[in-house]
Amino acid sequence: QVTLVETGGGLVQAGDSLRLSCVVSGYTDSVAALAWFRQAPGKEREFVGGISENGGYTYYADSVKGRSIISRNNAKYTAYLQRDSLNTEDTAVYYCAEYAREYPSRSEQDYRTWGQGTQVTVSS
Repeated sequence: QVTLVETGGGLVQAGDSLRLSCVVSGYTDSVAALAWFRQAPGKEREFVGGISENGGYTYYADSVKGRSIISRNNAKYTAYLQRDSLNTEDTAVYYCAEYAREYPSRSEQDYRTWGQGTQVTVSS
């Protein structure tokens, strides 16, 4: 059984940067894209960005494009989300999720395994 654990969240100030990590355990040799989602207070969970199984393809939601970089190190079974120029609207719980395809999907219904989330709070 695959499990995902996110770390790296915390309280930061507007304009700061943060890097979140997602460690995948119980991995098999199956292909899996990874993605990051977030859920702000009182809002639905939304797609942030995703990365292909080999790390060669990434894409991002318009709301974070240009301020985010997703990467992965398959040797370490870890994916990363680098967030720059954070603002208060980036305050949310950030989740990592796994999709049993080579390329990521924007739809959360496609993801079979989710982490518990890590809280990111941006103060003004």
